[in-house]
Amino acid sequence: MTPERFTRFIAIDWSGAAGERHRGIALAETDVAGGAPRLIRPGHRWSRLEVLGLLGTLEDDVLVGMDLGISLPFVDCGAFFPGLEGGPPDARSLWALIDEVCANDPHLGANSFVDHPDFAPYFRRHGGREGGHFRCDNAAHGRGRFRVAEQAQAAMGCKPYSNFNLVGAAQVGKSSLTGMRLLHQLGGTVPVWPVDPLPAAGPVVTEIYTTLAAMEAGRSAARAKMRDAASLNHALTQLDSPPVDWNGPLDDHRADALVTAAWLRRAASRPELWQPAGLTPEIAHTEGWTFGAA
Repeated sequence: MTPERFTRFIAIDWSGAAGERHRGIALAETDVAGGAPRLIRPGHRWSRLEVLGLLGTLEDDVLVGMDLGISLPFVDCGAFFPGLEGGPPDARSLWALIDEVCANDPHLGANSFVDHPDFAPYFRRHGGREGGHFRCDNAAHGRGRFRVAEQAQAAMGCKPYSNFNLVGAAQVGKSSLTGMRLLHQLGGTVPVWPVDPLPAAGPVVTEIYTTLAAMEAGRSAARAKMRDAASLNHALTQLDSPPVDWNGPLDDHRADALVTAAWLRRAASRPELWQPAGLTPEIAHTEGWTFGAA
């Protein structure tokens, strides 16, 4: 099996916001034929459950990138929740735990998990509520615990945030937790790399970081967001993609999805991205990885 087997590529800009439908969810796709990326259901306001339903129907050789963290830090402290007896030993067990605790939260929400007395101490929440376990003794910064993949992102010039952080415009905690509920509810029908091995055929879901796509398109991490057609199309040309025919306003969610779909098409055939130096079997099964992080 070689990564060249993929014939279609979908990028999903995700949202962990409250409610059913979200302006911050955008899906774009492209294929090996080399045309411009296109939005899936342009103008539609997606729900997380609709995205789950779409992923559950995939059967072709499609690589799906989701802009969220597929797990929590484990390696730094030897556990997702150090000091908690009987904590989950791997990513799939973590997904199951989150989904179980949040069973009554609608729309794949995750409020019950971050409010749970066993888990709240590990998160930084609004109102200056920083749990006593938010930081790890091994952390060399104040942004909270990092996975090994996030350390790799930082080494590439990005500014990642901890999945335990729920505060600020750059927080990724809620989106990641809601995404983990989705991954659990997929039930293994679509493999999730690298938690699952890369299969020889069929669909695959992986974690992406849209900033990495923007950086390969010639933008800096600080200027990764694009909100006009000229910037979007310039980035696409840097990724060997035709421009999109776009009129009217453009938000960064749709731009992120379009650029990252084009980037996935080019990046998926690079063997080194499937075998990053920092990825070990233990990390794969516990923390996962961000596709494209070197």
